[in-house]
Amino acid sequence: MLQTEVKTLPPPPPFKKLLGPSFILLGLGLGSGEIILWPYLAANWGVGIAWGAVLGITFQYFINMEIERYSLARGESVFIGLARRWSWVSYWLIFSTLVGFGWPGIIASSAFLFASIFGGNSTIIAISLLILIGLILSFGKYIYTTVEKFSQIIICIGVPSVFILTLYLARGADWGLLAQGIIGKGQDYWFLPGGISLGSFLAAFAFSGAAGNLNLTQSSYIREKGYGMGFFTEKIKGLFAGGKQQVNLNGFEFHPTPENVSLFRAWWKAVNREHLLVFYITGACTMLCLILLSYTTTFGLPGNGEGIRFVVNEARVIGERTWPIIGTLFAAAMGLMLFSTQFSVLDSTSRIASENYAARAMKRGQNPAISRLYYLFLWAQILFGIVVFGSGFKEPLTLLILGAVINAVCMFVHIALVNILNYRELPREIQPHLFRRVMIIIAFIFFGIFSGITFWDKLF
Repeated sequence: MLQTEVKTLPPPPPFKKLLGPSFILLGLGLGSGEIILWPYLAANWGVGIAWGAVLGITFQYFINMEIERYSLARGESVFIGLARRWSWVSYWLIFSTLVGFGWPGIIASSAFLFASIFGGNSTIIAISLLILIGLILSFGKYIYTTVEKFSQIIICIGVPSVFILTLYLARGADWGLLAQGIIGKGQDYWFLPGGISLGSFLAAFAFSGAAGNLNLTQSSYIREKGYGMGFFTEKIKGLFAGGKQQVNLNGFEFHPTPENVSLFRAWWKAVNREHLLVFYITGACTMLCLILLSYTTTFGLPGNGEGIRFVVNEARVIGERTWPIIGTLFAAAMGLMLFSTQFSVLDSTSRIASENYAARAMKRGQNPAISRLYYLFLWAQILFGIVVFGSGFKEPLTLLILGAVINAVCMFVHIALVNILNYRELPREIQPHLFRRVMIIIAFIFFGIFSGITFWDKLF
């Protein structure tokens, strides 16, 4: 049975010990949106589109915090809470996640960049990188700790490099145009320039941070970090660290006494600060720097092809504007950040699939070994990627269209489900205030419209 027991909410630790989960979610975002889509749009239509990046990550900040609210109060992922209330949700989350993110396009982009720098066959490089991800995740003592440390290292290398390069190359006038772009003013247009692909813009908007169901894994990460009632839960061990590990995924409750409510508010203030600093401020600044760097180096130049080839073109121009080695290092940093994104995506999709599968089994009275389920889904996805690359397929249109549509719909669906879950399951004393409710409603409406437009744009 899926059930919870009552415990006393522990006090929050010092802020430094809270740092971690938002690095992983930031790593999920430093992929197609930040590195490819927004810079590509800026190179072709200018920095007047920067407002979309800021608004997109602002929506995701509030969406993520409502996901955190549930796990902070219950010490379990939202997957378990949703499965307890709606049986069909588990099937939907497994299906939509694997279809939306199963195609290994991110690692293919990373491999393409590494091949352009070091030479070699990009297909072989992509397969090797997929296997490397599997080995890193398998040999760590705890899955969460491995992912957190890896994400922190990559972000601490890549993000400062982007900041420094942008400061060096961007002129004062460029910074002024970026400031105008944040409020929607472009060169001869407001908000959206003529000729821009609406589908590409909305895709970039949705990928301003994590996308689709990946936002939901923040609840798993804060549980394993020990936030709030997650203090009482057990971390999932690596494949070779603990044999057949039986982890109780059910969470806990606390009575809304004045003391517990006060402790929750202290936790809430601290985790908001962690997510604001790491995910929102760092993520927004990185996106804006990548937009400005793209604009100042490649705007108006011929050959601004879409996709990863644009990043190669950008690196070439950076090398011409500075020194060739700088362009090479930029391409390497982007390849490394894309590798980190694929690393985090595979972890997140494996968590979503394994926890939702386990939730269904628990409702039938079974207690499956979650670590083994995790690695089953992880290596199945890696094997699928190897088969895809080995078969010589190049981004089949049907899969890309289906993935884009499903990821758009996923955000619309999970915004509603998580907030209904919070209102029905959590004590009134710790539910969101009016401002956050309004922000979530606006985000819900927007992603509903976005889902419809994306469906229409891609399929008709």
